[in-house]
Amino acid sequence: MRCPVCRNPNTKVLDSRDGRDATSIRRRRQCEGCGHRFTTFERIEENLPIVIKRAGTRQPFDRNKLLGGLKLACRKRPVKPEHLETLVAQIEQWAFTRGDREVHATEIGERAMHYLHDIDQVAYVRFVSVYRSFESVEEFERLLHEMEKAERVDPEGQRTLFEAAAARADAARAEGQGRGDGS
Repeated sequence: MRCPVCRNPNTKVLDSRDGRDATSIRRRRQCEGCGHRFTTFERIEENLPIVIKRAGTRQPFDRNKLLGGLKLACRKRPVKPEHLETLVAQIEQWAFTRGDREVHATEIGERAMHYLHDIDQVAYVRFVSVYRSFESVEEFERLLHEMEKAERVDPEGQRTLFEAAAARADAARAEGQGRGDGS
């Protein structure tokens, strides 16, 4: 590391600490030639993949572009910016760790839709409508119908086909537990 003042290559590390974001190391250094003190940061070089767009063009992965699209979908919605930052970090981590040099924009969009669905359904519909380029009301209706079907899935993943029968079964279980006979 060269001194920024006298360009001397001999510097001494005085202190090392984790950076603010915990993905870098902050080092205080002192030049052995002129005594000037300065700070450097070390960070892992991340080789994020190249994104292949729908038209076939290629561009580097841009977290700010993804974050901007998500912020637009969540505009005037009760979604905290920290949730979006976390979502983008998860997608970025996924893209970085998959080991491929290129990733299709559709894969990134599908992953973003998956995470966004859990955060805010209105924002999800907004994002999907732009991402999938809906051109008719029928396409919106299909999406909403799919979302309604997903809401009728119980936690174990079994779809409730007969709502009334399920309600009776739940009531019977609750009554049996109330009597203490466990049936």
